Amino acid sequence: MEEFSRFVDWDKMDVSAQSQDTKELTCTDFHELKQLARQGFWAKNHSLRAKVYHKLISNIPCRTVTPDANVYRDIVVKIVGKRSSGSLPLPEFVDDSLVPTYCLNAEGVGAVRKIILCIANQFPDISFCPALPSVIALLLHYNKDEAECFEQVCRILACNDPSKRLIDQTFLAFESSCMTFGDLVNKYCQAAHKLMVAVSEDVLEVYSDWQRWLFGELPMAYVARVFDVFLVEGYKVLYRVALALLKFFHKVRAGQPMESDSVQQDIRAFVRDIAKSVSPERLLEKAFAIRLFSRKEIQLLQMANEKALQQKGITVKQKRCLLMFQQNVHLAVHAENFKSEIVSVKEMRDIWSWIPERFALCQPLLLFTTLEHGCSLSRFYSHSEGHEPTLLLIKTTAKEVCGAYLSTDWSERRRGGNKLSFFGTGECFVFRLQPEVERYEWVIIKHPELASAGSETENHAQPASSTLSSSSIPSDRLSPFLAARHFNLPSKTASMFMAGSSECIIVGGGDGQALYLDADLNHGRTSHCNTFNNQPLCSESFQISILEVWGFRD
Repeated sequence: MEEFSRFVDWDKMDVSAQSQDTKELTCTDFHELKQLARQGFWAKNHSLRAKVYHKLISNIPCRTVTPDANVYRDIVVKIVGKRSSGSLPLPEFVDDSLVPTYCLNAEGVGAVRKIILCIANQFPDISFCPALPSVIALLLHYNKDEAECFEQVCRILACNDPSKRLIDQTFLAFESSCMTFGDLVNKYCQAAHKLMVAVSEDVLEVYSDWQRWLFGELPMAYVARVFDVFLVEGYKVLYRVALALLKFFHKVRAGQPMESDSVQQDIRAFVRDIAKSVSPERLLEKAFAIRLFSRKEIQLLQMANEKALQQKGITVKQKRCLLMFQQNVHLAVHAENFKSEIVSVKEMRDIWSWIPERFALCQPLLLFTTLEHGCSLSRFYSHSEGHEPTLLLIKTTAKEVCGAYLSTDWSERRRGGNKLSFFGTGECFVFRLQPEVERYEWVIIKHPELASAGSETENHAQPASSTLSSSSIPSDRLSPFLAARHFNLPSKTASMFMAGSSECIIVGGGDGQALYLDADLNHGRTSHCNTFNNQPLCSESFQISILEVWGFRD
């Protein structure tokens, strides 16, 4: 342990938690290494963790020319000069107010700033990297000198494996990761998301803090455990842990009044004091219990979010762009510009909080309404086609209100010829607003084991047997659920999200809910699977009072 003690203030460390056992790590198999990291094999041995970090980081594939320890020794004096390390100004790509000390001594705190400045000198392309100070502060615990730490951080930053994303280095990558995290919260932490919508004016602003929770507020012992697994498994681990933090926050604070005027501040305080309620082991256990998307699906979702930001012209951190972005999100459903005969502005904003973040940047655009265009399925198609995604709203004569978010252009129905063919992606969902608000997830995503049993939908039509592959979808229509094969589903149930023909529309399957609309758009019915205890979407058979279709306008 003495070998890696130069920058550590041991009076602030819990030495009792450290083991003096002389363990060695000899395994090279990835799956075995993953299990050891999750179990904390090297977590209680400071020297062993240092050696494991060195081994894992040394194996990161990097650019041919990556700055090493010798480069640091050559440039540090020139860059720092005779200035006090504690007063060194930090580059704009890091948050000067958030440089964690992680039980470092005075020399270690100064070393963090020196290394950041040298990295800024060697990596001019970095424009936004708020996690960098935390990573450096952590790695100083497990390095003999500044130069060695500098080399390790450079290897992480210079990783050139396209399948192994590590640290965001641009504002575009960071902001799209925040949107992706928001999408994941919407899918996997619905109770917490509902709370965020209720107590925050701008949900995305709350979720933009997700990396700060990990690399700023989380105590040293927790960050180290997260980093153990992160170096083995990559970026997806960060999403998992942040989701677990939000779940624990909701569980601990459920029913309690907010401690401040800002839920952002409350979450930050909760994460800082997490040791009062959750152990590092329990946090990781919760994180890995979440049945998250595959790495490929998350990458696709990230790409889609990046493209949405680029289309909005938001690629760098500029006050004007950020203000426009936040206004687009918060004011997408504006009282002065929105009018529906089915839902109120508040109800539409609630729906907007459920849709993928990249489309929450858009404003609702009324495409079709039975009040103006009549009850014609052909006119429904003609007004809806060419728009992707769309939002279907229905009000029944019994005052029930339900609807669906439909991810795919209705023109896709023609791929099956005259037969009723199913299409769409796993981002589709159905919901109810009246008499009670309820959102229904898809069975084949949330409960894939039920897909093989089929659904009532199969009794009415035979879906197309072929599944959509990523190569058959244009690049401007990326979705995190391009191919149902990701869920290991039989082809018969692969694309049962939405369907349409000249005779009817079928939408649903989520949590056993399915919606059927007849060609005259006057009558409809629902099917409800009794596997779950949720309430039906609406009456089993109903008459339509008003039907609206909404698109998304940039």
